[in-house]
Amino acid sequence: MHRGAEDIRLLIVDDDLRMCQLIEELIDRRGLSVSAFTDSTMALEAIKEAPPDILITDLKMPDIGGMELLKVARSLNNNMTVIVITGYGTVNSAVEAMKLGAYDYIEKPFEPDKFMLILNRAVEHVRLLRENIRLKDWLNECRTEEIIGQSRIITEIKELVSRVAPLDTTVLIQGETGTGKELVARAIHRLSVRKNAVFLPVNCGALPESLLESELFGYEKGAFTGAERQKKGLFEAASGGTLFLDEINATTQNFQVKLLRVLQEGEIMRVGGTKPLGVDLRIIASTNVALEKEIELGRFRRDLYYRLNVVFIEIPPLRKRKEDIPLLAHFFLNKYSEKYNKAIHEIHPDVIRRMMKYHWPGNVRELENAIERAVIMETRERLNNIQIPDDKLGPETDLTDTTLNIEEMERILISRALQKADGKREIASRLLGISPVTLWRKMKRYKLN
Repeated sequence: MHRGAEDIRLLIVDDDLRMCQLIEELIDRRGLSVSAFTDSTMALEAIKEAPPDILITDLKMPDIGGMELLKVARSLNNNMTVIVITGYGTVNSAVEAMKLGAYDYIEKPFEPDKFMLILNRAVEHVRLLRENIRLKDWLNECRTEEIIGQSRIITEIKELVSRVAPLDTTVLIQGETGTGKELVARAIHRLSVRKNAVFLPVNCGALPESLLESELFGYEKGAFTGAERQKKGLFEAASGGTLFLDEINATTQNFQVKLLRVLQEGEIMRVGGTKPLGVDLRIIASTNVALEKEIELGRFRRDLYYRLNVVFIEIPPLRKRKEDIPLLAHFFLNKYSEKYNKAIHEIHPDVIRRMMKYHWPGNVRELENAIERAVIMETRERLNNIQIPDDKLGPETDLTDTTLNIEEMERILISRALQKADGKREIASRLLGISPVTLWRKMKRYKLN
């Protein structure tokens, strides 16, 4: 047995000693743990005693054939990755093995490069399966309202939220539609001194100005046609708690003037009222466009912008934090599996790969909808398919995307080099053309393991 740096164990079974030695040599170069057997009976005992991560087996062997080994291996560990080796003219058997759960097959004789291509895919498959399990365990400890993500930028947002939440100051959140602005606002409220009071979200873009004003400020009896009684507004209803004004950029300047008074004086005037009323609440606002540009276009008041923008939080689009996609996908898988009473416990690695290649113009909301739809349609215990337009799939991380800054591009390049080098810093540094010490510093800076 050869012990490599990676904790991925392989087991080879082939009654041809030369074939065993060839495959063992190829795997040994890859730095993986490997055991080889020419006796399939002994191999079966080894599989039962310590199931490997990857099983490579010939199909036709004396005593116990590869098909039987495949069945036993999959019964011991449904996630075991099995590659079958088939001789010329026995491809039908290989296809049958694939139906029984084999990951891939290769025909004898084969080129070493072709074998290594299949092996590398299998190793990546095992890594994704392990990541599935790790993410599932992590999510079991998550709260429903948690800001989901482990990327550097989401980690920084979580840290900022934890610092800002107790201070009871006004916060402005900026981000594209579907990025989770309300989730961040709820997190701020949950960690604040107002956590036991009400959190009221209001979508300013969904209401016309007259209705928005009466809903927020309330109105006196007879203030307008149909006002048959006095009604308290949401400012009063949220007193003591937090009011979240979503899409604040959609409001008119007339409304903005009245909102500015609330922020400056802590007072409101009901529609049709003559007496100001004091309110005690925290206001968090959000926008899906840059308010500085709206100010230049004359659509947003500069003085209100300064009042709202005491603390600024910008949430990146999902395409800028693709490393969070697997975690988010598992979170939504758990959520909708429970909602629809389905026993779907994992996501097929190929589905993860497709999700990583998609641009997600609708951001986290679009991902959630896609997972919900996939859960509804799935009939097995693994999510095997997701509806994503094939014509909109790109590379897993597009370095030609001009929205990426230099730091983000550097982080992606380092991540890719480390993955290509199987985590070995000396090899990764040579690939990048920098010293191992420089690589170590950059890994520390970008929080890369």
